[in-house]
Amino acid sequence: MRLRRESRPRIIAFTPMTELQTAAMPILREKGRIMSASEIERTLVRLAHQIIEKNNGAENLGLVGIKRRGVPIAERLGALINGIEKRPVDTGVLDISFYRDDLSTRDIRPVVNVGSLGFDVNGRDVILIDDVLYTGRTIRAALDALFDHGRPRRVQLLVLIDRGHRELPIEATFVGRSVPTSAREIIEVKLKEVDNDEQVLLVERV
Repeated sequence: MRLRRESRPRIIAFTPMTELQTAAMPILREKGRIMSASEIERTLVRLAHQIIEKNNGAENLGLVGIKRRGVPIAERLGALINGIEKRPVDTGVLDISFYRDDLSTRDIRPVVNVGSLGFDVNGRDVILIDDVLYTGRTIRAALDALFDHGRPRRVQLLVLIDRGHRELPIEATFVGRSVPTSAREIIEVKLKEVDNDEQVLLVERV
């Protein structure tokens, strides 16, 4: 009997943990599909041509993807530009997790590994790439991180989706699609390299 009495609190103790975890997870409702896999591919082809036209080729270009989904977008664009211009394009990865606005230890400067970006950005025409442009705070943080790696000649911004609601004066040079959204709505970009799926969805917090 003592063993049974001792076992009961263990079962009860796990119940509130499960409830808290469930409550912490947002409930989302899918409202519609914004882009299919073929539409994403066609959009990237268009963006690749726009990049080449605006930069008079690809000679001095470097593409930097912001983790996570900005990275496969940068890699795909690099392959497309290479196919058009017959010139390899440097692609790099920027992890800005230590540069977010909500960094609790703001007075401690994070250590940056210069070689982690993937190529030397000094004097280059760098295109910073992300999947969704929202308030602009992620891009501001990414710019801080980028300039810790060197001094590009010029920095341009490319996003697959611009959903509005800017809090900072940041605009993209290249935009795949502009999608007006409400504050309750969320853009979900799914790419096969990260999500094993390929589409862009509009979902809403319930």
